Amino acid sequence: MTRRRYALIGTGSRAQMYLEAIASTHADVAQLVAWSDTNPGRAQWSLDRHPALGSPAWFAPDDLADAVRTHRIDRVIITSPDFTHADHIVTALDAGADVVVEKPLTTDEEGVRRIAEAVERTGRDVTITFNYRYSPRNTELKRVIAAGEIGEVTGIHFEWVLDTAHGADYFRRWHRIKEKSGGLLIHKSSHHFDLVNWWTADVPARVFASGGLRFYGAQNAAKRGLAARPERGTTDSPLRDAFSLDLRTDATWKGLYLDQEQHDGYLRDRDVFDEGITIEDNLSLVVDYAGGASMSYSLNAHSPWEGYTVAINGTLGRAELTVVERGTVLVDEDGRTVVDPSARPDLVADDATRPVSERLVVQRHFQPAREVPIPEGIGGHGGGDAVLLRDVFVGAQPDPLGRTADWGDGVRSMVVGLAGNRSLADDRAVRIDELDLGPAGAALAGFAQ
Repeated sequence: MTRRRYALIGTGSRAQMYLEAIASTHADVAQLVAWSDTNPGRAQWSLDRHPALGSPAWFAPDDLADAVRTHRIDRVIITSPDFTHADHIVTALDAGADVVVEKPLTTDEEGVRRIAEAVERTGRDVTITFNYRYSPRNTELKRVIAAGEIGEVTGIHFEWVLDTAHGADYFRRWHRIKEKSGGLLIHKSSHHFDLVNWWTADVPARVFASGGLRFYGAQNAAKRGLAARPERGTTDSPLRDAFSLDLRTDATWKGLYLDQEQHDGYLRDRDVFDEGITIEDNLSLVVDYAGGASMSYSLNAHSPWEGYTVAINGTLGRAELTVVERGTVLVDEDGRTVVDPSARPDLVADDATRPVSERLVVQRHFQPAREVPIPEGIGGHGGGDAVLLRDVFVGAQPDPLGRTADWGDGVRSMVVGLAGNRSLADDRAVRIDELDLGPAGAALAGFAQ
């Protein structure tokens, strides 16, 4: 079988899943020919971790177009920070390569327009990797709705909670700056909005958003009377606490970030209660869809447990999916976060933790409820990563549920966040057709049922 020639740009934590796949599981169909990062130390660490990659050619990020042409690249994998996606996608397409990009597609309306124009201009493919579509629990909910078990969808309630380990992490890194990540409505919630679009085969039409920075940040720390804090978590200061991330405690964090600060000065462990955070940590939305349904959505980034609940009402009944991805975050005797309590039974009393679980219940009108069995998945993101990687590298298999996603799906997932951010700024409901999406507007109109 012919191996596709890949380039990769951005060798941080997002890239490791793809590098591992190319180095092992999908080495028969994929070859990493060239790669790039703004920090050469991260790339070297990644190469040391995946020696089977061989010796891919190094290029500077600004030289992506030349690298695509020189090395006859078939596809470019983009795992760089969100605000760089549009530039890299457009450059790769114009240079003659297809693209695989991590969500979100981009961070703003200008980026959407530029990508849409490049796709139209070149006719090349852009695949966006929505891992959660492949999670068996989410797939089973899609089957229920697609089979018409609850009839025509009339309303959705969707709540996602991030715990004080995962949620806090967005406030330590570059994601904390809205210009770089688009805020959690773009960076994180695009996963969730894509699921709703996919589950319901519908597109958003209007958004009203409310929210703010209510837990993290310096002002909130002062309001709650928190003492002075160290600038970063990797410190021996007695002021550190469970919200401090010590990069020395994890080999991957240390190798990718702490040991590479010498190259660019990037701090991966900033304090979550300091100045300069411009994203929200609590968000609530009402979203109207073109097909007539409405959704109430909320996101919280400082919950004691992590997971989500979604209830979808229809003309024939209701489906409810409840997922606990991590039930408890504890602190050890040194004040450090323990995200897997099972590893420290001395910290856990019997039945003291919320069990990791997933449950899908369907109830039609005038009938008893029934629980839908959920198959076991493989890999991260709820068991979706392995199947996603197969589709990326081997090719999409026949799939009546349509789990593979292209740039149009990326746009449809983003527009709720784009309209939501404008709603937050203007304090009003915002229609999706107010957004200046250029040729991407057709992706919305053509999808609506």
